[in-house]
Amino acid sequence: MAASKGRTTVAANREHVHMIAVCGVGMAPLAVMLQDLGYRVTGSDSAAFAPMDAVLAAAGIEVRLGYQAAHLQPRPDLVVVGNAVPASNAEARAVEELGIERISMPQAVARFFLEGKESLVVAGTHGKTTTTGMLAHVLLSAGLEPGYLVGGLVPDLGVLARAGQGAHFVIEGDEYDSAYFDKRPKFVHYRPAAAIVTSVEFDHGDIYRDLEQVEAAFGELAALVDGDGPLVVCGDWPGALRSVKAARSQVITYGLGAANHWRPARLRQQGSRTIFTAQYRGREQGRLELGLAGEMNVLNALAVYALTRELGVDAAAVAHGLAGFRGVARRQELLGEKDGVVVIDDFAHHPSAVAATIEAVRGRYPGRRLWAGFE
Repeated sequence: MAASKGRTTVAANREHVHMIAVCGVGMAPLAVMLQDLGYRVTGSDSAAFAPMDAVLAAAGIEVRLGYQAAHLQPRPDLVVVGNAVPASNAEARAVEELGIERISMPQAVARFFLEGKESLVVAGTHGKTTTTGMLAHVLLSAGLEPGYLVGGLVPDLGVLARAGQGAHFVIEGDEYDSAYFDKRPKFVHYRPAAAIVTSVEFDHGDIYRDLEQVEAAFGELAALVDGDGPLVVCGDWPGALRSVKAARSQVITYGLGAANHWRPARLRQQGSRTIFTAQYRGREQGRLELGLAGEMNVLNALAVYALTRELGVDAAAVAHGLAGFRGVARRQELLGEKDGVVVIDDFAHHPSAVAATIEAVRGRYPGRRLWAGFE
């Protein structure tokens, strides 16, 4: 197979890629993108998990249920192992015994889709999925044809991921580890030309000892951003500021606090729309409007605005893209209304994210009684 512009393809003798835990939120879109490039893709998982089972079925990729050595027949040329797969997994053990090359999901993304691209990494304890989807949508609506990989369903994007023909690749940078054989954070594989850090707080207590260790992981990401690339950081989070102290690149802060370079002003809720003015060092730069509620989404949008201004994207096109962004599935997603009862689905599970969601819903529906059901 011939190499495509801006992408690296496997050699002709490595056309079969097998994916263990293929129904993961990053693995399934990666499987579809690899198939779109012309590779033969197979996958296995413990069950056909929704909604990724439907995504894979639509692409014609079969999910082989369970984990067993038989799934490696015919022998694949490369195996991508999801980070939910333990070393004790029977299929993963068979990969080792057979001597088949294996890589993690983030390594696969870097190998096949980031070569020749300006990688724009969106990371943070909170808000990274929404911000990633927002950034990808803005660049698409501006006609820049970015590639992207988002860890959630974004209706405005149409598909979960795409290789893209433009110069940029937008990717959600997860701080969780890459695989059982690679304990580094996923985002260290993504070769950031620029990055957004939305927040840094203690999370993932199963792999991080304390906040200091979390900050060190984000510090690794910050150190990877090229000296010429912007690093846009929410200055309202002390952990985020500590994480980027050793950055070689230009650090641009945003947030509600007075010390930030970028701040929202004249913030108001107008029905289902949120309207504010983006200020840079106290000077108004543009009026922005969102179809999303809450201060967290205002800051997500401000981060996107700040980064795209650094990238030279037309400000009016960015404002237009932000105004048309409808959000991410399970992030304050309006499911419907009946008999005066509004039903909203939200993924928030960290205490800070839950608090931000409740604040946003109260602001959008003032005076209404709020019931929260936890799954």
